[in-house]
Amino acid sequence: MRVEVLGCSGGIGRIGGQVLQTTSLRVDHDILIDAGTGVAGLTLAEMAAIDHVFITHSHVDHIAALPLMIDSVAEMRQAPMTIYAEAATLEILREHVFNWAIWPDFSEITVCKSMAIRFQPVAVGAPLYLGGRTITPLPAVHAVPAVGYCLDSGAGSLAFTGDTTANDALWPMLEHVDNLRHLIIETAFPDSEQALALRSKHLYPSLLAKELARFAGPADLAVHISHIKPGQAERIMREIAGHGTRFSPQMLQDGQIFEL
Repeated sequence: MRVEVLGCSGGIGRIGGQVLQTTSLRVDHDILIDAGTGVAGLTLAEMAAIDHVFITHSHVDHIAALPLMIDSVAEMRQAPMTIYAEAATLEILREHVFNWAIWPDFSEITVCKSMAIRFQPVAVGAPLYLGGRTITPLPAVHAVPAVGYCLDSGAGSLAFTGDTTANDALWPMLEHVDNLRHLIIETAFPDSEQALALRSKHLYPSLLAKELARFAGPADLAVHISHIKPGQAERIMREIAGHGTRFSPQMLQDGQIFEL
């Protein structure tokens, strides 16, 4: 299983020679985990090959490219693209995005003799099996209904928290993942913006350290930090290192690839 980071920033913009893109991971050639602005870097053929899109939550930085991608490739596909999310998140997407006012409801549009998309609800802890790959929704605690996802190839697993704050239910679940090799976890704000982080239900370095201290996972687990707000990367990573954990977290990078 190949996982490619299409975008992992908490915002957009250009910093030096780097163009920041928001959250999306591509799994092999046919699965997306979230559909932030990073999806725009795919070719039309690559977008048309996406059969499954797993959404963590409804915030725009995680779904910005979803309606545009569907519209761009609907006539290139022969079967519906399936959008997976918690039932509450799917309802938000239907009411506020695919509502004919913001964007057409492609679940009602027939293209190439089938609907362009279909919606499928997921539930925390209930795995889905796609061609030898297991994708299991993980609990998340955020300002809107949210989940993370654990991606398991059989040989190894990668857990992605999505957007979350302190999360009592997450760590016991991850401790049962015997082949966990990578953890992608958000830290959106520096410690000085703790009040904003708590209000918006994001992590900040000192809270991240407390959360990781609760996790009795493997000492060689690779921990990757995502969703850093633009312009804050150096400061946040310095603060994370200063708090110290047994995992030595590193900043996730656009274009990074994991082989599982």
